[in-house]
Amino acid sequence: MPDIQIILADLSNEGHQIATLAMMDAYSADPMGDARPLSDYARQNLIPGLREHPTSLVFLAIQADQPCGIATCFRGFSTFAAKPLINISDFYVVPSHRKRGIGRRLLRAINDEAVASGCCKLTLEVQQNNARAREIYGQFGFTQAVYAADAGGGGSLYMVKRI
Repeated sequence: MPDIQIILADLSNEGHQIATLAMMDAYSADPMGDARPLSDYARQNLIPGLREHPTSLVFLAIQADQPCGIATCFRGFSTFAAKPLINISDFYVVPSHRKRGIGRRLLRAINDEAVASGCCKLTLEVQQNNARAREIYGQFGFTQAVYAADAGGGGSLYMVKRI
């Protein structure tokens, strides 16, 4: 089996654009995504939107010139730590390539980027019913965020208001 490369995508590179769109479409169609392919609008606007957004980071897993995984991330800022952070927004490995350590390699690449850029933490959201992803994230050191634990603070909840 050919080696798998993890690269930080250059979204001005047409090949990286195609790979990013293909991986995000596959993730969207996955039951842990939206369970349907990207909309025509998303297909047309995803790459321009990522390119225009100043904090976008896209990591691609590539094997034999074919994409097999993606992590779409965005830089943020922790006001309490007064340091940058990286949020993992989308994380996907194609089913035929799962259980080969690709997810862990993507996480290591993201972690390396976070350390190199002085980040204080990585953040992500994961579906409660996605036991496999939760296991991998837990093995990598992710835990549910708990605030002011000594003062009886609780765990965080991810909330959404659609507009």
